[in-house]
Amino acid sequence: MTLTQAPYLETDRLILRGPEPQDAEPMIAFLLDRARSDGFGGYDHRGDAWRWFALNVGHWHLRGYGYFTIEMKDSGRPAGISGIWNPEGWPEPELGWVVFAGYEGRGIAHEAALRVRRYAYEDLRLPTLTSNIVPGNTRSIALAERLGATFERRYHNYHMGEDLLYRHPGPDEVSA
Repeated sequence: MTLTQAPYLETDRLILRGPEPQDAEPMIAFLLDRARSDGFGGYDHRGDAWRWFALNVGHWHLRGYGYFTIEMKDSGRPAGISGIWNPEGWPEPELGWVVFAGYEGRGIAHEAALRVRRYAYEDLRLPTLTSNIVPGNTRSIALAERLGATFERRYHNYHMGEDLLYRHPGPDEVSA
């Protein structure tokens, strides 16, 4: 059962779909793993992590976009999330990604982010995207740069503290 109006997107290896009830547990497990999720805003309490999952569902309804669940085509298992995030207080729409434990190093975040960016530009007609990354998150910085994003500025994220804003190439600068 889908919880949002999110479209169903595909890549060679991945299905990007809206959150479903069974996606709550893998997302909660990620958010409670502070070593892995601190750069994303990890939590110490299960209820707070559950609220973040519900927040993403609501974000889809309020904004018309949000984080997709990344599902592996070969297994049907959730491998992470990627999508467009722009809650109240964000500087502008952000392209974000997370891969769950056991899925790192396979290019999944890159593949998902490329597809989400294409969706943002072609379907949502967004004129630009950023990725907001906490200082020291070298893996996300490397992925943003691999996607063609360039460092623009530091800013204060009232949830996360200091953030680095990376600007993605615009719709006319990326190929489909």
